[in-house]
Amino acid sequence: MASDALSDLLRTVRLTGAIYFDVAATEPWAVEQPSPELILPKILPGAERLISYHVVTEGRCFAALRGEEPIALEAGEVIVITNGESHVMSSSPGMRATAVAHAAIERASAGPLPFFVKHGGDGAPSARLVCGFLACDVRPFNPLLENLPVVMTARASPDRPDGWLTQFMRLAVAESADRRAGSESVLAKLSELMFIEVVRRHLDTMPPERAGWLAGLRDPFVGKALSLMHGRPAHDWTIGELGTAVGLSRSVLAERFTDLLGMPPMQYLARWRMQIAARFLSDASASIASIAEECGYESEAAFSRAFKKLVGVPPSVWRRRAPSRGAAISVQ
Repeated sequence: MASDALSDLLRTVRLTGAIYFDVAATEPWAVEQPSPELILPKILPGAERLISYHVVTEGRCFAALRGEEPIALEAGEVIVITNGESHVMSSSPGMRATAVAHAAIERASAGPLPFFVKHGGDGAPSARLVCGFLACDVRPFNPLLENLPVVMTARASPDRPDGWLTQFMRLAVAESADRRAGSESVLAKLSELMFIEVVRRHLDTMPPERAGWLAGLRDPFVGKALSLMHGRPAHDWTIGELGTAVGLSRSVLAERFTDLLGMPPMQYLARWRMQIAARFLSDASASIASIAEECGYESEAAFSRAFKKLVGVPPSVWRRRAPSRGAAISVQ
């Protein structure tokens, strides 16, 4: 069975969701997200990238990154900020706010989630939002994040009540309101699925001339080659074997792959193996020799040389620096 390269990547870089805020806001209101350094340890200790999102379930509001034009959002829309950059959510464009304090983050993460927040004055809310975060690894190789825009938006279609974003918003509102046992886990998983759907929509609307990992994923030949390598990363692939499998000559595949991804197939495979190895190295019970074998290297020495060349430090040093992250995934 062909591998789903996007799902494989998201699993390997530990995409993890967390819902923190169920927001009711009454005009005038404005709030600024705290720095990623305050939030990441509460979601995924040791992770390097914060992804913020806001789902507008009622009313309207504005989102503004520093130095950028405000983005108007209405009920049924979601905005995803892929680099976790500080930004202001407000009832009107151009408003400023003080960033959420460390004490507020501590309160939000100490009790049951979602954490209810009221912004603005008294009276009926002019907007309701479900706001949360995702986290994931960046190093040593995360080609998806390298190819996503800083801001992505998507709208749930009123003509498709069974559409995924519509379902996400309905379930997120229900779980936030009911606060039943397990709501925190449900909302976290929902946010991960929502992010995947927004990425899919971005992929569908990319212009045909666009290059990058997502463009390669969309290409019928390069996409199949990526699926094959992700499905069997330890296999001793050659460009010739990949070309035969996808229906192109080795030279045409190499050129097409390099044009889209900026590197030849074998270099991509080597870098992807290092990402898998880094994931395995977080499991203290796995020996470096077994990791080398799992990643397609004939010896521990060959693996260590390749890892240091591509990552910059030996596997043993990477392991000492990385926090324990649970059992490693299988790459069989």
